[in-house]
This record gives sequence, structure tokens and C-alpha cells, in this order.
Amino acid sequence: MSTNDIGVAVIGAGMAGKAHAAAYRTAPTLFQSVLPPVRLVSIADAYEPLAEAGARRFGYERHDTSWQSIAEADDIDVVSVVVANHLHREIVEGLLAAGKHVLCEKPLSDTIESARAMAEAARTASTVARVGFTYRRAPGVAFLRQLVQDGTLGEIFHVSGRYLTDYAADPNTAISWRFKGDPGSGALADVGSHVAYLTEFIGGPVASVSGGRFATVIPQRPKPLGAVSGHGVTAVSDELDTVENDDYATFSVGYASGAAGSVEVSRVAAGFANGLVLEVYGSKGSARWEQHTPSEVHLFLHEGPADQRGERRILLGGAHPYVAGGAPIDVQGVGFGQNEGFAVQARAFLDEVAGLPEADSLPRNASFDDGVRNMVLLDSVAQSAAQDGASVSIPAAV
Repeated sequence: MSTNDIGVAVIGAGMAGKAHAAAYRTAPTLFQSVLPPVRLVSIADAYEPLAEAGARRFGYERHDTSWQSIAEADDIDVVSVVVANHLHREIVEGLLAAGKHVLCEKPLSDTIESARAMAEAARTASTVARVGFTYRRAPGVAFLRQLVQDGTLGEIFHVSGRYLTDYAADPNTAISWRFKGDPGSGALADVGSHVAYLTEFIGGPVASVSGGRFATVIPQRPKPLGAVSGHGVTAVSDELDTVENDDYATFSVGYASGAAGSVEVSRVAAGFANGLVLEVYGSKGSARWEQHTPSEVHLFLHEGPADQRGERRILLGGAHPYVAGGAPIDVQGVGFGQNEGFAVQARAFLDEVAGLPEADSLPRNASFDDGVRNMVLLDSVAQSAAQDGASVSIPAAV
């Protein structure tokens, strides 16, 4: 990397790719420390019209149609990989071998074998490799973790999460790579990877899972007439193709601390566009955060006379993670959401690449080893489901 600037590229110009592309534009404006100049160099996608449109929209210098072009480019230092899960390993290993810093979208890969190989490549690389679990950058999520770790909620009894989405609730949604693969590679891998990671981020290590259940409620979907981008709507044909993986998944969690919990995810929950909810219950109280109201946390504490106790709504602001100094207007009631999470994630990654010291207000992103653990947790759920809900232990070191 040049000591004077940082050249950035994004591979994948779909929905999440756009979020990464926009985040790199915003990242240098966050927090007080000053980054080296960030150059927005290229957006790459195998579907050239999408790559060209993305580069033009977000102000990148050019577009490319292959990851190899990004790997070979001397003016690119940092790359986000935001493509189908089964493509991650080849691209990430190639980029690391070429000396690029890599931020890979979750889940780390489509198989544990590939995830472990990627983690090994990251350990031996001379560059930074991180995986993007964006929701850990939500101030409300980080605040829940803080309430657990500083003892505010006391002994933790249970930590649960739901992530209900409806991007595939319409039976006429076109078939794509998201609907292909083994059981557990559908809703569980897509949105479940987020909430499974967050249960450990907040509640600590998971020792076992049980009660794994999958359901495929729309067994066939029409083939698209053109390219499918993210969760976008596209024209479809009359020809149907088979859905291979899960529309819905659920499982129970046993934490190493002795706490319990549950996780429920869906891509066919009509009316829930992006319904992530996290709940923590302890001996001193409880706390809840919901994605559709991301600027507030609901907190109940056993304080004061019983007839005056009640759940309080806390508006997140300068006293909470990632807000003070991070947001341009860092006060309560202004509001923020998932797009801002991508920007904070990008800033943490660029800080590490630039060699800036890690700040308490901006910890590093998750490692590839964290990504492997997330894959092991998801695989354990698939094992549980295959054994009619049997309990599956997860070792502390994976």
C-alpha cells in the first residue's frame, strides 16, 4: 500500500455491494482521527452493466468485470468481496496472494472446509483480512453487549434473536444462488449468520445447539429472464426450478455461561422486510433492540418501588457506542440505521489497514477465525436438524 493514499475496490455490485461502495465514501468523514486519502478506484461485477452503473453512481474511477483485474491492479490496496458465498474462497485467496487487504461479506464461505482454508490464508498473509458482520456496528447492539459485560443486567438468563424477512415471500421471486445448496444454506446462512453471530457477540460463547428445524415452504420458483441482483425484482419465465434449501430455520442455544436462548429466521415472513430483534434477560433486568427502530433500546431494571417500575425507552446518542464523534450529529433523537453500520465497519477496516491505533470507541472488525466459528455454529444447527433436533456440542476452540 502506498504511504500516501489507500486505493479501494468492491467486487460485487448488487445490494450489499452498493452498501460497501457507499460506505467507503463516507468512512473518512467519521470520527476525529484522520485517514490517509481514500481513492475510490473500481467496482467489479461479472455483469458489466451493473458494474458500470455502480462505479458511476458511487464515484469510482472505473469498473471491471473480473476479480482477477482487481487482484492485478497496482492502484488498488483494499477490496471488499460481496458476491455469492461459494465464490468467496477463490477470490479471497487470490486477493490475499496478490497482497490486497480483504473485507469479506458474511458468511465467510459456503463450507467449513473452505472457511478454514481462508482463515489459514489470512493467518499467513502480510495484509489485513476481516469478515463483515455489520450489525455489531449498530449502536443499539453494541449497547446490549455493554449492558451484559458491565453487569448492568446481572446474571444472564437467556439471550434470543429473531430475524424475519420477506424478500422471498412472493412465490414468483426468481430462483437464484440463494435458493441452491444443502439444508442450512438458505435463510439460516443468509440472515441466520447475522443473528447467530450476534447471539455470541452479546451472550458469549455457545456451547451447544438443539431443536434445529428447517422448512422449505415454496418448493419451486420461476427461472429469471435476466440477471438477478441481490433481493431485487426481475422478470421471470414460465419455467420452474427446484428450491434446495431452507426458507425458515429455528434452533435453541445453550451458552457456555449456563444461559439459554433461541434463534428464529425466515425469508418468507410476509410483512417483515428486515425484522431483526435481539432480547437479553438477566437477574437485574432486561433489554431489547429492534432493527426497525434502530435508534432506541428498551431497558427494564429492578429499581425503585415496585409500583413505579417499567420499561424505559432509551434514545441512543452521544453516550452510546459509535455515536459520539462518529455521527456528524451525535445527539439523541437524530436517528441512524444499517447503512451507517456499513460505514462504521469500513472505517474500522481502513483504520487497521492504515496502521492507526485501535480505539476503544472503534474496535476492529471480526476476524476470519470468527467467521469460521460462525460457520461451525451454523453447521451444528444443520446437524441438529438432520438428527430430528438432537443436541450438538460446539467446542470452545474451532
